[in-house]
Amino acid sequence: MTEVAGRTAFITGGGSGVALGQAKVFAKAGCKVAIADIRQDHLDEAMAFFAGTGAQVMPVHLDITDREAYRRAADAVEARLGPVELLFNTAGVSHFGTIQDATFDDWDWQIDVNLRGVINGVRTFLPRMIERGNGGHIVNTASMSAFVALKGTGIYCTTKMAVRGLTESLALDLEGTGIGVSLLCPGAVNTNIHEALLTRPAHLSDTGYYQAGPEMFGHLKKVIEVGMEPETLAAHVLDGVRENRLYILPYAEFRGTLEDIHARVMDSLARPEDDPDYRRRVAHGVPGGEKKEEQAA
Repeated sequence: MTEVAGRTAFITGGGSGVALGQAKVFAKAGCKVAIADIRQDHLDEAMAFFAGTGAQVMPVHLDITDREAYRRAADAVEARLGPVELLFNTAGVSHFGTIQDATFDDWDWQIDVNLRGVINGVRTFLPRMIERGNGGHIVNTASMSAFVALKGTGIYCTTKMAVRGLTESLALDLEGTGIGVSLLCPGAVNTNIHEALLTRPAHLSDTGYYQAGPEMFGHLKKVIEVGMEPETLAAHVLDGVRENRLYILPYAEFRGTLEDIHARVMDSLARPEDDPDYRRRVAHGVPGGEKKEEQAA
């Protein structure tokens, strides 16, 4: 079990949405919280909420794709709030459309934020956490798109499946270190993620997808406003961190879809009795062989 009270949490995208929900819930649980965001207006709004609450919260204006800026932000936060032992790689962006219509800029923007942003957070804070030896926890926010591919979400889905692979591998690598790892996969959440288009950098503005505007924003908002509230989702995250759960998947509506996906995968996977070369590979220690052997026994 990971106790969070008294620890310092660093939350990317913390000025709004899912990440702000995490900031509110973990601050209430006794954490010192650094909220990092690329939008100053969101940071100002978040700090206005925390004013007078007694919570120890520090705003950090940060572009998570800038590695040097990330290092400076980490130094500043730890100098003021103490060692970061809870890392929430939550910031993310989306822009939907078919893969055949995507430009290189469409790919680069989402990969830079959704995947490299997570890598930058892990690489910035994890060595410090390991060196200090005080344990801690890392929560990487992916999406149910880490498991479920939907038409028109190819780039987003690619980044979120990559975050899933990163997180599952990280959990294995950190066994025995006292540092827990969780993969948070939200479905619909009542946030303003559609406004992420406003943060798209000018040098990556060439797009094959729809343009940002009030009409499109209104349509996208209607899709997600029926989703879970950010603080409700964050309460599930708090439980997941305390219980050191690898998967935080509080969306029952995806059970049928995931069961179908996994059933199709298992139906496509070769069976030991149909593979004459199976036992030779197992005997030579082929990765995965031990588990297959146990299943076959």
